[in-house]
Amino acid sequence: MSLLNYQVIIPARKGSKRFPGKNKTHLAGKPLFQHSIEFALKEGIPASQIWINSDDDELLELAKDFDVNVYRREEALADDLTSTAAVLRDQVVFFQNKNIACDAVILLQVTNPLRPTELLSKSLELFNSSDRSSLCTFSRLNKKFGTIDKDYFFPKNYLPGQRMQDLEPLFFENGLLYITKIDLLLQEEKIIGDDVFPMVIDHIYAQVDIDEPDDLILAEYLIENYINETF
Repeated sequence: MSLLNYQVIIPARKGSKRFPGKNKTHLAGKPLFQHSIEFALKEGIPASQIWINSDDDELLELAKDFDVNVYRREEALADDLTSTAAVLRDQVVFFQNKNIACDAVILLQVTNPLRPTELLSKSLELFNSSDRSSLCTFSRLNKKFGTIDKDYFFPKNYLPGQRMQDLEPLFFENGLLYITKIDLLLQEEKIIGDDVFPMVIDHIYAQVDIDEPDDLILAEYLIENYINETF
């Protein structure tokens, strides 16, 4: 199988009701969006194939310091209800109109800055050798969970008293990395297809999803004490 042409897209919307200015806030001394750019560069992706997608003019200007591409998102694709798939699809159409080679896109979410070394290179190796339409990173869900209705709790994945080690293995989409062929985006406006390749990674990297200011505290702690990466 011939290698596909990839473009990395890092969406960084301006608005955030719970955390204004989130994508530009600092983590380990760097703006949050910078971690995703540096990850892609360290994994061997040329700056010419990395795109910051945003409606935030200030953030787009900051991104130019890294010699990556910037794509200004239309306001219609920058509200709370806009799906990430719609954002990616819009940029894929742009690639096609500009004759930019792109068979698949790599999505790096700014809010998931902790990623293990070689995650992208290993994911691309697996994806290139498969015939899947998408790849997504997952982590093991070591939780007993259920629902609450009318002040009663109903377990979903266990029986009361069941040991954790006896639970059925379940996994959750951790948001660290996605690879999607453009046909899936254009035809179905989906990031994950029914044939998604599951890339399972260490749970520690999935602990952080920056949605509120307090999430930065955990991220800083993990970087300083557990994750041996250069941040």
